[in-house]
Amino acid sequence: MKVVVTGGAGFIGSNFLRLSVPRFADHHFLNVDKLSYAANPANLHGIDEAPNYGFARVDIADSAAVGELFAKERPDLVVHFAAESHVDRSIVAPDHFVQANIVGTFVLLEAFRAHCADRNGALFHHVSTDEVYGSLGTTGLFTETTRYDPSSPYSASKAASDHLVRAYGRTYGLPIKITNCSNNYGPYQFPEKLIPLMILNALERKPLPVYGEGRNVRDWLYVEDHCEAIWSVIERGRLGETYNIGGRCELRNMDVVQQICTVVAAETRASVTELEGLITFVKDRPGHDLRYAINADKTTAECGWQPQHSFESGLQATVRWYLDNHDWVASVQSGEYRNWMETNYHKRGAADS
Repeated sequence: MKVVVTGGAGFIGSNFLRLSVPRFADHHFLNVDKLSYAANPANLHGIDEAPNYGFARVDIADSAAVGELFAKERPDLVVHFAAESHVDRSIVAPDHFVQANIVGTFVLLEAFRAHCADRNGALFHHVSTDEVYGSLGTTGLFTETTRYDPSSPYSASKAASDHLVRAYGRTYGLPIKITNCSNNYGPYQFPEKLIPLMILNALERKPLPVYGEGRNVRDWLYVEDHCEAIWSVIERGRLGETYNIGGRCELRNMDVVQQICTVVAAETRASVTELEGLITFVKDRPGHDLRYAINADKTTAECGWQPQHSFESGLQATVRWYLDNHDWVASVQSGEYRNWMETNYHKRGAADS
């Protein structure tokens, strides 16, 4: 089987490849990635020389390049991770998100329709987010039939890509599946996201910036559990269906940061009180959804999947990974990264009282 994985040098895509390449020696995996700021070839160290792994530096929004690639490779399976994914960046530069997430998905669908869809057993698997559903109140869970109500340019662009994939399935008969996941964390995550940012800032005794009062709630999913869920849906999910993937772990952002302080303190023999003293409340971002929570019962019932990691075990493994991989951390903390941190957090100032 030929498998194209888009965005395979990014956080979730690289973890998916690290899991899949050794496991499926009879599959050939082609990583298609343009290597944007959050992608890192070092994420694939250890599998990048495997005989069943290949790489193509291609922008998925480049229709000519993607069409040529698909005509040559004619993949049996496309697993589409590639996306601009950071909400804060989407507020600053929404055009990048429209281009990558909407136009890029359209280009892939067109190439798949032209070169792959007529192949027996072909599948286009689209990886999306729970943010397309908008914000929950204090109760309730997102299901696969929850009405879409995106709040940010990022979530709107992902909602649009979901609709395109679903429409291509209905209009052209493309064999598609969609998964919507909750907040991922784990190894190789670019440190603009909450958990790696807090881990690295705590290790360096830098401020720990928390939006508003830290009351926003997210469902947290360890990245290995997410990758296993995707394979379960690929192998056992029904064509044309959507499956939610969540960690069954709702936590306020403030609770997450405090747990990070506790784990970092234990791993480095630091003072929890000292680390918690670094917590700094900054002005909230526009359109910040209050709460996300996933009902993953359909994925469990139909595909036999459930998360294997608790938040405590996943967080400890994540902290240890960042402690053990200083070279990787140094390689991603580039000037571009430092400039973004300065713009997005330091200039926000303290939260309004």
